Amino acid sequence: MTSLWRDGRFVRYWASSAVSQFGDRVSEVAVPLVAVTVLDASAGQVAVLTALAWAPNLLALVLGAWVDGRARKRRLLVLMDLVRAVVLLSLPVAHIWGHITLGQLYAVVLLGGLAGVVAGCAWQPLFTRIVPRSSYVAANSSFSAARSASFVAGPAIGGGLVQALSAPVAVLADALSFVVSALLLGRAPVDEPAPAARSGTAGLALLRDAREGLLFVLRQPVLRAGLGCTTTINFFTFLAGTGMVVLFADRELRLSPGAIGLTLGIGATGSLLGALTAPWLSRRIGVGRCVAVGAVLFPAPFALAAVAGGPAWAGALLLGAAQFLVGLGVMWFDVPLNSLQAAVTPDALRSRVVGAYSTVNYGIRPLGAVVGGVLATTVGLRTTFVVVAAGGVLSVLWLLPSPVPGIRRLADLDDGPAAERTADTAHGEEGAHAA
Repeated sequence: MTSLWRDGRFVRYWASSAVSQFGDRVSEVAVPLVAVTVLDASAGQVAVLTALAWAPNLLALVLGAWVDGRARKRRLLVLMDLVRAVVLLSLPVAHIWGHITLGQLYAVVLLGGLAGVVAGCAWQPLFTRIVPRSSYVAANSSFSAARSASFVAGPAIGGGLVQALSAPVAVLADALSFVVSALLLGRAPVDEPAPAARSGTAGLALLRDAREGLLFVLRQPVLRAGLGCTTTINFFTFLAGTGMVVLFADRELRLSPGAIGLTLGIGATGSLLGALTAPWLSRRIGVGRCVAVGAVLFPAPFALAAVAGGPAWAGALLLGAAQFLVGLGVMWFDVPLNSLQAAVTPDALRSRVVGAYSTVNYGIRPLGAVVGGVLATTVGLRTTFVVVAAGGVLSVLWLLPSPVPGIRRLADLDDGPAAERTADTAHGEEGAHAA
């Protein structure tokens, strides 16, 4: 762990991610509140907002293949940061002029989501160029800890900014975070190998590469089981995505914007604890079993949120407790699973595999959000939360017959094409890092 922090490139990439994560937490509170408080959006309209934010992932299969053919993925990350900054800036500008609309809000989350998909496809190839395989879990823990810390402070800051400045103006913080992220990435050069030349016409080569990435995911047992599990979890948890939780806190629990942000922030300490303890738990019970434990603990606490009520302080406390356990579970799930995925994916296929994985895994989220909107409208938010808990726990059934629970360490994976690494050679001037 210590040696990772001696690598200037790792530190800059980590800082870039941390800054943009904090900005995102502000937007995750502010954007739904723009819809709910400024535009008086219904549960169905909030669900559409969530769905549009994740809809670009349906294009990730092709976008991943396109990114794999790009020689300079770091520059692509910088460009996507700047695109998201400009898109978000349109909200406070429109608010100042008094012309903000629900259509504009939909466009902002859609375009921001598209830029995020491209950035996500470019990220893993760079991650494996700056982090040696032996440090995957430690490095993922560090990135996840920053993300978790953003969930602790970000919502509270976001709620406070919304209360002090209004929701549209609060989005400015996220836009500025992407500018800072771009500046940090611009100063973190990475040795990127030239992509393999494609044969045939550009369009056909792109489709062929996309198909190759999808087939690899479906045939590789660790990736296949992980995809089934995460897709199931994502469908059910997005029945009650962040927008629905904000709506529940506002309409059912009658919490103020500041109290909503504070409640979500306190609950998010579970994510921070989960990120910091995931390497320890992975060593204690095994990487694969840690994934399985997280798959159950992640969705189950939504049942606790369903019974939140009474005085405002009691409702906030119970909702915060549920969010704490959700955060703990998601990090025990994500950190080891992301490390397993990186370990079994060959370098030449990384963006394509991420794209194929995201198309299914994240592509299911808009469907979950829309179904969640229908459920919330017809049977209520509390019943929807119960469905989330019951259905999400079933995701572990994908893992049980797979090799995942039996994997104790990344070193247990067979060496070969599926485990190829080049980060050590990319770090020739600095040496390999230890976990």
